[in-house]
Amino acid sequence: MQVYSMTGYASVQSQSVAGALSAHTGAAPAGRLGMEIRSVNSRFLDLSLRLPDELRASEPALRELLTAKLKRGKVEVRAAIEMEKSVGIAAPSTALLHKLRHTQARVLATLPQAVQLSVADVLRLAGNESQGTQDWSGEVISLARQALDSLTGARAREGERLAHMLLDHISQLRGLAIQAEPLVPQVVEQQRLRFVEKWREAMALSTGGVTPEAAHDRALTEATAFAIRIDVAEELTRLKAHLDELESLIRKGGEIGKRLDFLIQELHREANTMGSKSAALPLTRISVDMKVLIEQMREQVQNIE
Repeated sequence: MQVYSMTGYASVQSQSVAGALSAHTGAAPAGRLGMEIRSVNSRFLDLSLRLPDELRASEPALRELLTAKLKRGKVEVRAAIEMEKSVGIAAPSTALLHKLRHTQARVLATLPQAVQLSVADVLRLAGNESQGTQDWSGEVISLARQALDSLTGARAREGERLAHMLLDHISQLRGLAIQAEPLVPQVVEQQRLRFVEKWREAMALSTGGVTPEAAHDRALTEATAFAIRIDVAEELTRLKAHLDELESLIRKGGEIGKRLDFLIQELHREANTMGSKSAALPLTRISVDMKVLIEQMREQVQNIE
C-alpha cells in the first residue's frame, strides 16, 4: 500500500457553463466554478468548507465525499463562482416584467415619492434572474472529485518522498547500532578493571581491619554492579527491534502515521538512555548521532497520514 502525506494542495476549474439564455436573445453570463483544497498535518480529520451561498446546499455531499477518501489532516476546501461577462444584454422574461410592474405599483401606492424603475434597473434585475437559475449541484460534486484525485496524488507523491527518507534514516541508525555493538563489552570490561584499580588504590591508603580478600571481593561486586549499570546491550537490542517494526510499517503502507509516531518516541527513549548510561566517548557520540537522526524522523512522521 501507498504511504500518504497529510500535506497537499490541489486546484481545479470547470469549463464555462452557459447561461440560461442564448447570446442572440440576450445571454446571461456564462459561469466558471473553481475549487482548491489545502491539507496540512493534524491528529484527526478536520474539515473546513468555504463555499458561496449558491453552493451551500452541496456541503453535506462534499463532506461525505471528503471523509470517504481522507482519514487525517486539517483540510480546507474553497470554492468560488466566476461569472463571465456577457456579449449581449440579458432580456427580462415576461414573468419578471409582470412581477416588477406589480411590485412597483405596490411600492408607489405606499410611497408616492419613490423613483420608478429605469430600463437599466430592469436589465440589471434580468441579469440577476438569469444567474440565479443556474444549478451548480452536479458541477460542484464532479469538480470536487477531480480536486480530491489531484490532492490524493500530491499526498501520495509527498508520502513516497517521506518513506524514502525514513528508510534511509533507518539504514543509518542500523549502521550506528552496528558500530556500537563491539564497543559495549569493551567499555564494560575497561570500566570494570578501572573500578577495581581505583578500589585497590583507595584500600592501600586506608587503615582498618578489612582483609585483602574481603576488600577484593567487595571491589569485584561493586565493579560488576557498575558494569551492569553502564551496559547498553539491552537498549541496542530494543532499538533494533523498533527499527525492524518501523521498516515493516513503512513498506506495508496505509494509515500508519500514529503507529510511526509512537515507535519514534520509543526510539528516542532508547537512544537517550544509551547516552545517559554511556561511560565512553565513542558510545556518547553514537548516541548523539542517533538522536539527531531520530529527531529528523520525528518531524517528518508528523506529516504521514
